[in-house]
Amino acid sequence: MLGFLQKVADYTQDAVSAAKYLVQGLGVTFDHMRRRPVTVQYPYEKLIPSERYRGRIHYEFDKCIACEVCVRVCPINLPVVDWVMNKETKKKELRNYSIDFGACIFCGNCVEYCPTNCLSMTEEYELASFDRHSLNYDNVALGRLPTSVTSDPSVRPLRELAYLPEGIMDPHELPDNQKRAGLLPTQVLEELKKVKLEEENNSSKDIAPTKINSNN
Repeated sequence: MLGFLQKVADYTQDAVSAAKYLVQGLGVTFDHMRRRPVTVQYPYEKLIPSERYRGRIHYEFDKCIACEVCVRVCPINLPVVDWVMNKETKKKELRNYSIDFGACIFCGNCVEYCPTNCLSMTEEYELASFDRHSLNYDNVALGRLPTSVTSDPSVRPLRELAYLPEGIMDPHELPDNQKRAGLLPTQVLEELKKVKLEEENNSSKDIAPTKINSNN
């Protein structure tokens, strides 16, 4: 009898614990349901990375002395430095330099320890590709300077937290009486309809009817 009562007590305790965890999970769910979403309209809007953001590495071929310090300080020995020894000058001649960003962890050690400052971090973070082999950048691709978000005319630059009202640090704490960051899909559709209607009105105004004067 005591064993049966113990089993009933254990079962009741487990049921109460399960109900408690279920209520806690639903509480988190309902808490997020009442929050207002904040969406950056990417790629038409982009956040400006911070000054110390570690994006794609920029490489200057003319400054490189093929010392391979970047290879030694890299945690995974990632940079590939292809060089040959010039027997006349007894110096290294750099042939090719490449970094595979599919394996890079963007630690910045190569940039920090480079003695000639031929490596630097950029704000470019759009490195997605359908082929992983295309993420292996050679010295030509590494030498390409990225388009800055602030100078790209097709993108609206957004500084971090700049699209939120003053004093609001968390996007989910946006008050109901403040302007919402971003638009709902229905609002975006309405805005597109307004723009299209304005363009049609402007085009109809430009084409003015011509009168034919027949003075015979």
